[in-house]
Amino acid sequence: KFWVKLGLSSVAPQVCASTSGASGTMSQPEGGVNVRKRETPEQSTTAAEGDASPSEIGRALKALRSDASVASAASASAFYPPCVPPPPDDFDALLPPMKECPPPSPFTALFRPPVDQATKYVVVSGGVCSSLGKGVTTSSIGALLRGHGFRVTAIKLDPYLNIDAGLMSPYEHGEVFVLDDGGETDLDLGNYERMMFLSLLRDNNVTTGKIYDSVIQKERRGDYLGKTVQVIPHITGAIVEWIDRAAQVPVDGSTLRPQICMIELGGTVGDIESMPFIEALRQLRFSLDDRSLAWVHCSYVPDMSGQKTKPTQHSAKALLALGVQPDVIVCRSARPLEESTKKKIANQCNIPAARILGAHDVNNLFHVPKVLAEQHIVGLLNGVLGLDRLDTLRSTFANSDNGLRSLDDWSRFARQVDAADSSEEVVIAFVGKYNKGGSDAYQSVIAALHHAAIEMGRKLSIQWVDATDLELPEGSDERARQRVQDCEARLRAAHGIFVPGGFGDRGIEGKARAAGLAREWKKPYLGVCLGMQVAIIQFARDMLGLADATSEEFDKEKASRNHVIMYMPEISKETMGANMRLGARWVEFPNSAASQCAGLYGGAERVMERHRHRYEFNIAYKERFEAKGLVFSGQDEKKERMDVIELQPSDHPFYMAVQYHPEYKSRPGQPSPPFYGFVAAACNPGGVQEVISA
Repeated sequence: KFWVKLGLSSVAPQVCASTSGASGTMSQPEGGVNVRKRETPEQSTTAAEGDASPSEIGRALKALRSDASVASAASASAFYPPCVPPPPDDFDALLPPMKECPPPSPFTALFRPPVDQATKYVVVSGGVCSSLGKGVTTSSIGALLRGHGFRVTAIKLDPYLNIDAGLMSPYEHGEVFVLDDGGETDLDLGNYERMMFLSLLRDNNVTTGKIYDSVIQKERRGDYLGKTVQVIPHITGAIVEWIDRAAQVPVDGSTLRPQICMIELGGTVGDIESMPFIEALRQLRFSLDDRSLAWVHCSYVPDMSGQKTKPTQHSAKALLALGVQPDVIVCRSARPLEESTKKKIANQCNIPAARILGAHDVNNLFHVPKVLAEQHIVGLLNGVLGLDRLDTLRSTFANSDNGLRSLDDWSRFARQVDAADSSEEVVIAFVGKYNKGGSDAYQSVIAALHHAAIEMGRKLSIQWVDATDLELPEGSDERARQRVQDCEARLRAAHGIFVPGGFGDRGIEGKARAAGLAREWKKPYLGVCLGMQVAIIQFARDMLGLADATSEEFDKEKASRNHVIMYMPEISKETMGANMRLGARWVEFPNSAASQCAGLYGGAERVMERHRHRYEFNIAYKERFEAKGLVFSGQDEKKERMDVIELQPSDHPFYMAVQYHPEYKSRPGQPSPPFYGFVAAACNPGGVQEVISA
């Protein structure tokens, strides 16, 4: 009779049949946990035919909800801490779907592409303004989930039309982060790899350009059979399919598929270019089983005579207008979020106050996992996603994984960073050409230097030196000469000189001069990619007497007869995008016992490192360089490409340059060996041998 009153008499038997324990009575077994007893069909029919009182209606509605406070029967390994149980009043499961559904229409697959139902998703979006720390939030949540034993992967959705980040200016977009498979991606993937200890692939970075390119190629092949190709369903469907495919690929060194996929939505909610991605994620949530996708929204709470919530309110409502209700809101603020602020946001955004989290300013970013953990972020996600039902048995890969895992690991490392920041400084002169782009242009390099300084227990201090300020063109006035002298004085005062990679001829002479001064002054020097090439150029000029030595890249007029750096013959000159030596390659040490670089790698005979270059050393000059004392200690498998140069310790305390990019594989607590040796030498002339011996 209750169902008749609601006008649902025709579906009542289906719902009752498809819901485990949906109609039943409550009893108290041992342990005091409420369980439902299944009624017989006769009992159910009798109950349905009788009059339903208000109390019976209430009990019936309560019975239709699964009790989220009942613990899962699955037990996790004792190696991992259990998930925080969800609040009992916060996460009632949705009504399970009916077994009998109407037949799908022929075009259902276009609007709702089939997706794998076993993967859990955590989407992180941002509102109000950019640079809120979505990447740090995504990485920190992923690190905490990994610490609970879950297999995690990460995807970055970038709304720009570029195919990848390879040709984007460092001034606009920051550094290009290179992956093992050669993918040139957004710098946020570097955050994911460093915080979650992953090795991601190019498909983990999705751009609007990639999606449109994929859809247009399908249209040209005739895959759509003459249909009108539209943003909905074709573009959004392609995004869903891409996410589903990438989320199933292991990226943690094991062969087991990920259980949880972190998805960061680039840009700000309300941007026109991000609309298809938000719609695709809404469709993804609709395509999945209940408790399969959680949405975490990052917002900003300014402090102007008190914490203001209006920006967050409007941001959440803009997201709601697009069909998405966030499950958790993370509020960035200068100081901890007040309870009154949380309640106000909760009231205006239709979210329980327990799900409004604060992310205030901290001494270093490694405190962020603890800040979120103290607000029970994993417990909240457990309630939304039912994570306690996932298997977290320790894998064989975890036995050899020495990365930071538990909350204690992150807290200990954060304290180590605080201790290093309060100790003596190690000053590194950073001779770059993209310095005006801010630290984002060299994010991975700075992270690698920071990791090394922490291991040495020293505070990293970077002296930014623009490479062009070291150049003195002919006919320069007194002011220009004074500028160069001031820069040289800053280099001499530093404990070490570092020259990073780059492209183009601007600032090249300044970088080469810095490499030459470091060699003359016997000051610790590390060059990466272009930093190795300019060191070779300056060595050829000073030691081999080749005054016109240069790179083919900088000699467009072919004026020089000594191109000690040459264009790689297999690289096409017709196109630029993804047209380099990219990705992880073997670097071999023919005489590892005599190489400082090999010693920093633990005496390894070969290592796998990531490359990104289209110019290389001209091996026709190799013997002449070796005769003057330059050691080519690392090379590729074919012995044709030189990847590492160094001077003997008897000639220089630490002079090393590498063609590859070791910064991409530096991790907290596991600094990149070349950077570790460089910072150790900058802290103490004998520090390199101590590191090698250790």
